[in-house]
Amino acid sequence: MPETKKSTKRISPKKLSNLKVVVLCIAAATTFWILNALNKDDYNTVVDFPIELVYDQDQYVAVAGLPTTLEIEISGNGWDLLRKYFNFNSDSYPVELTNPASKNYILTADLKRSLGEFLSPTQLNSVLKDSLKFKIDKIKTVKATPVLDSTSFSLGKNFRVIGPVTFSPSVITVKGPSSVVDSVKTIPIALEEKRINKSVDKEITLTLPENLGNHVTLEVDKVQVKFDVVEFLEGNKRLKIKKINFPKSVTLQNEDVVIMISYLVDERKSAELKDLEFEAILDYYKRNKTDSTITVQVKPMPDYLEQVVAQPAILKLKYE
Repeated sequence: MPETKKSTKRISPKKLSNLKVVVLCIAAATTFWILNALNKDDYNTVVDFPIELVYDQDQYVAVAGLPTTLEIEISGNGWDLLRKYFNFNSDSYPVELTNPASKNYILTADLKRSLGEFLSPTQLNSVLKDSLKFKIDKIKTVKATPVLDSTSFSLGKNFRVIGPVTFSPSVITVKGPSSVVDSVKTIPIALEEKRINKSVDKEITLTLPENLGNHVTLEVDKVQVKFDVVEFLEGNKRLKIKKINFPKSVTLQNEDVVIMISYLVDERKSAELKDLEFEAILDYYKRNKTDSTITVQVKPMPDYLEQVVAQPAILKLKYE
């Protein structure tokens, strides 16, 4: 097996020592040059200087992101500029807003004097934007009415809501930016119930509609919803036929016809229905002259009946 020759190109300890000295000298010289340069004045640079918009947050609320920096050109000592460029130990410049809802901007020209004093000993040369824009609204409270969301529940077959839907509390205080809450008149209440077949008395946790954003709050977080339901029962009856204004020469094509009605009746009134005698009114003066037919009119028609359907609903006339 052939012998492996050792490398003869290794750096000698003496040369390595000399190289370290050279590197240290270069580093020292560079550091000295940088330190010397930073001690000089009359440097110019552009920085995004941190700012803070200050306003009464008990009376106003920001409805959009606020500016956090202001682009400015400054001059001065290298050390000062370096600190401001990288925001080392730099406090934010406070921009006082006394009535921020009255307009959505402030002219930066109005800030130059106080900003220049704030930056001292650094010199403010110019502000690169002519204005700071923001959107801050006055906080306002309004009264809104809870309203049952009809899409959030369904009733069982043949069940109906009777009487008013009541809420406790009956009004809800809404607090938030005036531009948002001024349009709030109602608060939709989601019941989240299916096939309801009995009266409802339920506490609902309120949720704000997405379009109101994150800055709106409600005085209460729950509301009690109450309403009654009633079942309408299916039924049918045979009608007594009553002819009105018929000439002697006119009869029904089928004089033996049996007229029935089907209906839904409020369960609370089902007993009253037993005492009613229904008639199929056939008024000759209301006939259809085009096809010699007459439409059945059902009487009486109490308001506790629904979906009243006569069968047959139209009869054919016969002329002698």
